[in-house]
Amino acid sequence: MAKELEVKVLNIDKGAIEEKLQNIGARLISKEYQINTLYDSENKTIENLGDGYLRIRETRNLLTDEVEILFTLKKNISSEIARENMEIETRVWDKAALNTILKHLNLNVIHEGTKERISYVFEDIRFDIDTWDVNTYPYPYLEIEVLKKEDIQKAVELLKIEARNVTTKSLRELRAELNLDKI
Repeated sequence: MAKELEVKVLNIDKGAIEEKLQNIGARLISKEYQINTLYDSENKTIENLGDGYLRIRETRNLLTDEVEILFTLKKNISSEIARENMEIETRVWDKAALNTILKHLNLNVIHEGTKERISYVFEDIRFDIDTWDVNTYPYPYLEIEVLKKEDIQKAVELLKIEARNVTTKSLRELRAELNLDKI
C-alpha cells in the first residue's frame, strides 16, 4: 500500500512542458501507451469509498516495448494542497481471468480509456504528461507527483507554472466540468 501526493496542471502545451523539463535537467524515464479499465458495482460501491476506483491498467513502455498489467484500488484521502490518495496495487499476469473474476463479483466495466504518457523525473519529483483519448478527456495535462507536499511548490516554480492552472481535481471531476459521461 502506498500513499500518493499529486496535482494536475491544466492548459498545457506538451512541447513547451517537455522543453522546460529537459532544460531543468529532468530525466526521461518512459513513454507509454496505456489502456485503463475502471470497474464498479451497479450501486457504485467503489466510488463511494471516497472518490475511489478499481482499475486494471495495461501499459506498454514505448521505449523498451515491455508490457505491465497492474490491478489498483485507489481511494482519495484528502485534496488539500495536493490530492492525497491511498493506492493498493498488484501485478496481474492474466487480464482476462481477472476480468472474469470481477464480473462474478458483480463488478462491471464502467469506463475504458486509453492514454499516452510521457514521464520525467527530477530529484524526487515525477512529471507525467498525459494525453487521453478524446472521449475520456480531450485536453492534455501534466501530473506532478511528489513525496513531500512542499515539493509541489518547488515543481511549479521550476517550470514557471501559473497557479491558476494547478488543480487537485480528479479526472472524474474534470470530466464532470465538461459534461462528459460520468465514470
